[in-house]
Amino acid sequence: MNPLESQLHYPFGDQLPAPGALREIAPGVHWLRMGLPFALDHINLWLIADEFDDGSGPQPGWTVVDCGIANDATRAAWESVFAEGLAGRPIVRVIATHCHPDHVGLSDWLCSRWNAPLWMTTGEYGFARMMSASLPGVDGTAMLPHFQRHGVTDPELIEKLQGRKSYYPTLVPAVPASYHRMQDGQVFRIGRHDWRVITGFGHAPEHASLYCADLNMLISGDMVLPRISTNVSVFAVEPEANPVQLYLDSLKKYADLPADTLVLPSHGKPFSGLHTRIGQLVAHHDERLAEVIDACASPRSAADIVPIMFRRALDAHQLTFAMGEALAHLHKLWFDGVLRRETGTDGIIRFRTRR
Repeated sequence: MNPLESQLHYPFGDQLPAPGALREIAPGVHWLRMGLPFALDHINLWLIADEFDDGSGPQPGWTVVDCGIANDATRAAWESVFAEGLAGRPIVRVIATHCHPDHVGLSDWLCSRWNAPLWMTTGEYGFARMMSASLPGVDGTAMLPHFQRHGVTDPELIEKLQGRKSYYPTLVPAVPASYHRMQDGQVFRIGRHDWRVITGFGHAPEHASLYCADLNMLISGDMVLPRISTNVSVFAVEPEANPVQLYLDSLKKYADLPADTLVLPSHGKPFSGLHTRIGQLVAHHDERLAEVIDACASPRSAADIVPIMFRRALDAHQLTFAMGEALAHLHKLWFDGVLRRETGTDGIIRFRTRR
């Protein structure tokens, strides 16, 4: 445990649910943990006791929050849940916090299997549909020229990035053809409790976290994670975005939640210490921004900034996030007027401090 983690409280310690098994963490709220084939090797999913009306009055069911990626291992884990964890009750609603593959990958499979509606914000649903269909601008081919403009020149890396053309559809082969819209501030009932939608930006187009005052519990998705910082990236489809600013502004939306809120993150372990963690995340970005300012005393591309911000070896998957995040920090400083942007004769965009 690093020093920052030690400032947080983990009420369940190191007791993790096995793949395909449930751990009840509050009355009617169950924690599932599914594997991922990346360095970030898991995602937390949530199963919440719910009700539905089949015409004969309220009947018990389940709401699922987030889905896992579309692969055989995750489907097998879900099959174990269906066989042993549902107590004979159907899944009646599938909620996806945002459009990233580990959150929405099996949404179509789950919704079709249980004839259940998908609930998402419009921004997340729209992007999931666009990326699953590999529409121009959000498909894998758009990433390479975007990164080349920002300094990627290594032939081996370019070859690896070219091999990621169908990355998203491989993990999200389909998204349901219709959805139920969630909006910021919306309150809806899951079983016996009301949950409030808190949208966030910077990590994804319109990320939805869910807060239940009765349970003093926040399903934070990827917006607040206990161990790692949330990725904030500039992508090809929005090449002049300012996601770091959007993310920092979004963190302020949790300020009114109680200090002892139990946070259920998508990665890592449930914890309390929400405001402490937000302070850590703000400090983290302040430190990264200061590093970037120092580095840009001479012109730097996003590719030049990556080894300054990430001092470890990165595979191609990790490098795509690192490039996006390096550019995001450059963009915040550019929008703030701290850096100026220029395009060299080689076509590469570089940033430097104003003189």
